[in-house]
Amino acid sequence: MVLSAGNRETKVKPLAKTTLEAICEQMASHTWSDRELEELVDPKLGIITGFQDLLEELDILRNTDLGTTPPALGVQKS
Repeated sequence: MVLSAGNRETKVKPLAKTTLEAICEQMASHTWSDRELEELVDPKLGIITGFQDLLEELDILRNTDLGTTPPALGVQKS
């Protein structure tokens, strides 16, 4: 997916379950079931925002000059 943030375009890599498994292995303070990881990668229950959506919104924020953003403006995908 290509997102535009101001005049810069960036590509967010698709989230893979293996990526989350590697993170969980490195940060082993909490164990995650396969079902929980699958829900983060491809939400089906509708309870949480998909982790991929969160990463894309964070990437937009990373490329946004927050000094020019009015208060309480939501993240907008283009």
